Amino acid sequence: MLVSIVVPLFNKAGYLSRALDSIFAQEYHDFEVIVVDDGSTDDGLEVARAHKDKRLRIISQANAGPGAARNRGLAECNGSFVAFLDADDAWMPNFLAGGMRQFEKSPSEIASVTSGYVEMPRRKSSFALSQSRGLTDGRVRLHPGTPPALAGALVAYMTPCTTIARTEVIRTLGGFYENGRCSYGEDAHLWLKLLFNEQVAIDLEPRTLIYRDASDLSGNLPGVRPVEPFLEDPSEVEGSCPANLRPLLRDVLAIRAFKTACVLGYWGDWRAAARLRRRFVSTSWAPLPYRWASLVCATPVGSILGDAWRKLNAA
Repeated sequence: MLVSIVVPLFNKAGYLSRALDSIFAQEYHDFEVIVVDDGSTDDGLEVARAHKDKRLRIISQANAGPGAARNRGLAECNGSFVAFLDADDAWMPNFLAGGMRQFEKSPSEIASVTSGYVEMPRRKSSFALSQSRGLTDGRVRLHPGTPPALAGALVAYMTPCTTIARTEVIRTLGGFYENGRCSYGEDAHLWLKLLFNEQVAIDLEPRTLIYRDASDLSGNLPGVRPVEPFLEDPSEVEGSCPANLRPLLRDVLAIRAFKTACVLGYWGDWRAAARLRRRFVSTSWAPLPYRWASLVCATPVGSILGDAWRKLNAA
């Protein structure tokens, strides 16, 4: 079963060899590699060309952002399965083998397999955090009774570098969000649609190395959190959601909106926090995370407390 591996590349020449070496060291060998150079201005292309493996192809395009780069690679895939590895991260040797074993057990029942990761350079495994959020190994299919916090944790658990999916499913769902060179939440836009329409498999074993020190787009942001595209305009995600799951989706979006409102208020933009919170107000009686904290952060009090906390930490 051929797996197409898409590596979006933008000015990561210093890390690309590590990523590609980890791909070619995989225990599972039936794959092709598509490096999509997204308008890099460093030596990344030369680094990619130095790898002579016949399974490697290189595509270049004008800079359009990570979502567009992944989608370009998706359009070029020949495999029935697709995986994405960012140029500054790496896979453990058993990443593909572990994921493909799950598909072999369920030939047509699951749309994707997502495994755990180790955060580098701290060498911190995602295993304990994932368990604390209620995630367990096995297949997952959302239903109207799924706790919203669990559904939200599933969305957060899925990342491009830790997921193998059926190519046609990802294509049918429209791939990654790419409007406006979006670089934050472009993948969650896809995972929401996938989770609310398909059965997926969760594997808590860490199989990916995520290098936070090398990433420009992920990790703990040192300022205001950008508003995710599915919160700016939820119509596409809502339109793809089965009718019986729309109340659950509403609560999941509310949780993400409440969390983003907390960050906006903490950094002083309580008015934006209030607008976002009003847009995704939930009438659910479920104990939604961040509900009450966001209520405070959507007032001037939230900004005052955030400013005081930053000064205290800086002292």
